[in-house]
Amino acid sequence: MKRLIVLVAGVLLGLGARGQNPAQQYIRKMMSREPLKGTVVGISVQDTQGNTVASLNDDLRLAPASNTKLVTTGCALHALGPDYRFKTGLGYTGTVKDGTLEGDLYILGGGDPTVGAKDSIAYRPEALFWKWKTLLRGAGIERIHGRIIGDGNAYEGHLEHASWSYDDLGTYYGTGTSALCFYQNAIDYSVAAGAREGAPVHFVQTYPETPWMHTVNYGVTGPAGSGNSLYLYTTDLAPYAQLRGVYAMDRKPKTEHFANKYGALTCAYYFWKNLKDTGWEVTGEYAQVDRSGRICGPAFIPQEPAGTPVSIGYTESPALREIARITNWESDNFYAESLMRAMGEAATTVASYDSCRVAVNEVLQGLGMPVEEIQLADGSGLSRMNYLSAGWITDYLQAMLHSPAAGAFLASLPAPGQGTLALVKIKGGERIRMKSGSMDGVLCYSGYILDAGGAPVYTFSILTNNATAPAKEARPVLMRFLEFLLSL
Repeated sequence: MKRLIVLVAGVLLGLGARGQNPAQQYIRKMMSREPLKGTVVGISVQDTQGNTVASLNDDLRLAPASNTKLVTTGCALHALGPDYRFKTGLGYTGTVKDGTLEGDLYILGGGDPTVGAKDSIAYRPEALFWKWKTLLRGAGIERIHGRIIGDGNAYEGHLEHASWSYDDLGTYYGTGTSALCFYQNAIDYSVAAGAREGAPVHFVQTYPETPWMHTVNYGVTGPAGSGNSLYLYTTDLAPYAQLRGVYAMDRKPKTEHFANKYGALTCAYYFWKNLKDTGWEVTGEYAQVDRSGRICGPAFIPQEPAGTPVSIGYTESPALREIARITNWESDNFYAESLMRAMGEAATTVASYDSCRVAVNEVLQGLGMPVEEIQLADGSGLSRMNYLSAGWITDYLQAMLHSPAAGAFLASLPAPGQGTLALVKIKGGERIRMKSGSMDGVLCYSGYILDAGGAPVYTFSILTNNATAPAKEARPVLMRFLEFLLSL
């Protein structure tokens, strides 16, 4: 700590080295050469007393990419609590007599993003369905003379944020959230180049099944070196999708992950299928509750309005601390958007993005953070309408150290070599906990530097925008700066 020299406010990059501490001199040198020369950069480093260790354009609002997840996960943990669990309910309409439900069974989504997910914390679908069947038996239901209906309408508004790029909307990382989802509302396809240039791409759906979808393959095999530009263009307005783009001749076959706009219907279908496969009598089809509040089956013809189900019971998600960890370790956009929706629902009972933004701002104000200095559009950072400054982020990271959820928040952040930082190599990196963020022209890192006992001693934020150099060239420069901070 004796080596720290608090910088006078207003120190700029153009000043000479006189009067600057070693960290500030390092930044000046780093910014004077490629690959960062000409890049818009904001840097802030603070000690845990809030003193500035080094800074550059620390009040400049920049696109933070997935550093936005630091705000989303921290606010969710603070507002909802690390032990918060999402609930998925079962209910029925009609009557139950002699083990037979004469009516419809409803799956009532409560925002659990882990339903049918493939990550390490989620129940496998068969295990979750076993819990649901146990609830049915406990309610005296052994057969169903009716439909299995998925209801994901507890979350209002669009599935995705309106500012997301059009070609992101069909990708797995641009998948919108719903109160009842399945497999993180993603869908997998096996893709491979055709036999010759110009031939159709081989394109086979693998999981999950969506028998109501009508998908057309316009993907074309491109010449060697032309890369992979395949996108699945789809919408929740109608069950139609198109694969477009080029897949190069020299590309190996792979599994591509795209967006599924019908999470509630997919969940209902898989539970309906599981019931029938395990010997249950189900006489009706699977269906969902559409945006108009009407029951809509696989033919997508709206039927009667949804009923008001009698509650049977519910199952719970893993704890929020585990979901937040996956969100930050794997930079999971779907989980991040689900957490933002949950905050909106809890604070305002409306989970549209406008309400969610109000809810997050209230949490930030409770932490003592000025919300007029930032703009938050979504929870994941996929939107380019998110604007944060490096100085605001380090102040926020300081504020989170005083939250009751501080331990869970710190534990949710990976160290170099873990999660999305798997390829990041830093000498002494076990003393760093941080979140990365990247998109075209954007590369960001924010987090904590710890002492030998694991306690935070610095908060830092490095935001780079409008870069033309590849991330693989800029990343080592930024990592050397973090190594320098470890030496202070």
